[in-house]
Amino acid sequence: MASVPSLASTLQQQLADALTAALPDAGTADPLLRRSDRADFQANGILALAKKLKGNPRELAAQVTAALPAGELIKDIEVSGPGFLNITLADRAIVETLAARAADAEGRLGVPPKAEAGTTVIDYAQPNVAKEMHVGHLRSAVIGDAMVKIMEFTGENVVRRHHIGDWGTQFGMLIQYLIEHPGALKHEGGASDGEAAMSTLNRVYKESRALFDSDEEFKARSRDRVVALQAGDPETLELWQGFVDESKIYFHSVFDKLDMEIVDADIVGESGYNDMLEETCRILEETGVAVRSEGALCVFFDDVKGPDGNKVPLIVKKTNGGYGYAATDLSAIRNRVQDLKADTLVYVVDARQSLHFKMVFETARRAGWLNEDVKAVQLAFGTVLGKDGKPFKTREGETVRLEDLLDEAVSRATAVVREKAGKVGLSEEEIVENGRYVGVGAVKYADLSTSAVRDYKFDLDQMVSLHGDTSVYLQYAYARIRSILRKAGDAVPAAHPELELAPAERALGLHLDQFGEVLTEVASGYEPHKLAAYLYQLASHLTTFYDQCQVLSPDNAPEVVENRLFLVELTARTLHQGMELLGIRTPERL
Repeated sequence: MASVPSLASTLQQQLADALTAALPDAGTADPLLRRSDRADFQANGILALAKKLKGNPRELAAQVTAALPAGELIKDIEVSGPGFLNITLADRAIVETLAARAADAEGRLGVPPKAEAGTTVIDYAQPNVAKEMHVGHLRSAVIGDAMVKIMEFTGENVVRRHHIGDWGTQFGMLIQYLIEHPGALKHEGGASDGEAAMSTLNRVYKESRALFDSDEEFKARSRDRVVALQAGDPETLELWQGFVDESKIYFHSVFDKLDMEIVDADIVGESGYNDMLEETCRILEETGVAVRSEGALCVFFDDVKGPDGNKVPLIVKKTNGGYGYAATDLSAIRNRVQDLKADTLVYVVDARQSLHFKMVFETARRAGWLNEDVKAVQLAFGTVLGKDGKPFKTREGETVRLEDLLDEAVSRATAVVREKAGKVGLSEEEIVENGRYVGVGAVKYADLSTSAVRDYKFDLDQMVSLHGDTSVYLQYAYARIRSILRKAGDAVPAAHPELELAPAERALGLHLDQFGEVLTEVASGYEPHKLAAYLYQLASHLTTFYDQCQVLSPDNAPEVVENRLFLVELTARTLHQGMELLGIRTPERL
């Protein structure tokens, strides 16, 4: 593919070479290049060099300026203050670089995949079997899905893992109830959809729970059933699988509403590591990483203490011989490192579980499963809050069902789309489809535009607004460009490097050129909110461009029309690609 270096990276290299040529005693020096409001870029590295070389910074700056190659990249360079370089790029360089991006035959906008791809396992979207997904499941799914797409685009080998809660003592109760009430999971009318599946699971859970709480003999039989499940009894496992399969029907229906693809092969729940648990415990004990304490197998840490000042351990195996979450998580690390050959493990998990994962990762390091070559990262996320700033609940104080939240978002968005549908002549089918894309996009963008670790307020009125930092604003910007391109008639987008650019054209062009650098930063820091911020700024630059530079004006020369069509068309492609990486659709007409 055609890899197109950014203007900033080309300028950075030219400055670094000029520094070395003009000041050989400086060694390798960083020009400290950054965007500036005084010019296109400012280089501040000479000040530190002057102190090191005991020279006059303005004189050194002049020497560096003289050493820069003559070419078409730089239009103007000015030495200001204590040796700062204010650099304005040539319009031709901007347009030619963008033209090279537009010409990329692979449609990657000139963004190269990284040279050395690793293998990253991303653990995200972790619902529980036989339980409804609620608003708390939203962030892991949305953030994880975006990171998968972004990292794959940058060239990483990504393995998806959905660590569903499909094991534990509650299944003894559910399975025993099913044995005593055969057919309880069957539906009237045969085939099941997501809503019917969840309704059935809810009913079975409530009925079995009521029996468990009121009937001591049923409670005893349920506990025996847990033992049978853990021992691998075939009949018990078959009934357990029935609960898992029914839950997957429900999971897939919710993920479909979220416009996310979840594949069964990627769902490896707690049960997937059962065969490894005993060996994990044995390795930890034999290597001295874990020790026996009051009958339990524990790992202790100097910096993890309870309110009483005593060390709080990570319990790998309980006193009664049962395994804790830690045993499963550590076995999953072993599997992902040794079998999947991962060199990075990313866990998209609630920030409230940070201590648990800190202890699990440290244990894995002590055991040698994590090391200098293999790292584990928790991409921790905060809580979804209501408008009142408290954890998001229904009016009755219950947790909000994820399906209800998505349905409400789509309903609100459809109303917004319908209001404007007449102006663009949308059909009823388009209104319904766009309503879904706008509603789901609004929910995803509100989540992704906030730094993951921060809490955020769930405010649907704001999310579906055409104004401000919302996905609808970005989707509308894209649709507006598509409308202009449809109206262009005989005029076709074409780059004209010979033209002088207006300030708004330059600002838009320079921002378009940063796309690849932003993606690299987002992928390396696991920060999808930075991509959302970039796209919002891109749409804002586009709005300013519209206000100041008419595209299809009859007063414009043909080459000006073509060049402006080229700029907006490349903006549309960048918006579309960026939104796609966030998991958000961009309708052609809105």
